Amino acid sequence: MPSTEANTVEDTQLGLTDEEINLLRYHQAQAGSSSSRAASRASSQGRLLLDSSSLAALARHLDRLMQQIQQRIEYLSEQSSVVTMQQYDHAGNLVDNADAEIARFQAIMAQIDELELDFDRIAHIRDIVRDYRQRVENLEREFENSSRRDHHHSHRHSHGHGHSHRQEGATSGRRHRH
Repeated sequence: MPSTEANTVEDTQLGLTDEEINLLRYHQAQAGSSSSRAASRASSQGRLLLDSSSLAALARHLDRLMQQIQQRIEYLSEQSSVVTMQQYDHAGNLVDNADAEIARFQAIMAQIDELELDFDRIAHIRDIVRDYRQRVENLEREFENSSRRDHHHSHRHSHGHGHSHRQEGATSGRRHRH
């Protein structure tokens, strides 16, 4: 499997925290259930498959997940407002229930905090996946252009061959500008 190994990157090399790596592995497996066997195999080995379709599927999955988390945060924020209004409106009657309502409010706020943390972690993972997807797509385009150029030059034996080397040098210079 050296070819699969060459098209992957260890998820521990992505600049993620341990919690983010665990989230990436979990959601890569979730996205991988509808993805290729190669992506699933890479995920189970703690690697990220560097092909545009796998990265696109993972990015779509993470976008959907972030949308669900955002909706849940909005719902819980509404619920916290409801609790606050109920406490305010029924202040005189809530003396007996105040502890329960406060505990409910604190639980809701804790859930919001946890969801916001998950949202930030997943956003970080998604940004890294998008970056790798963009890199892979650029490399695929460069490879296709290079293949076309090489194919074109093999049919035409002229002095344009030296120009091809200058063009490749310019391309590789662009690739390493980080």
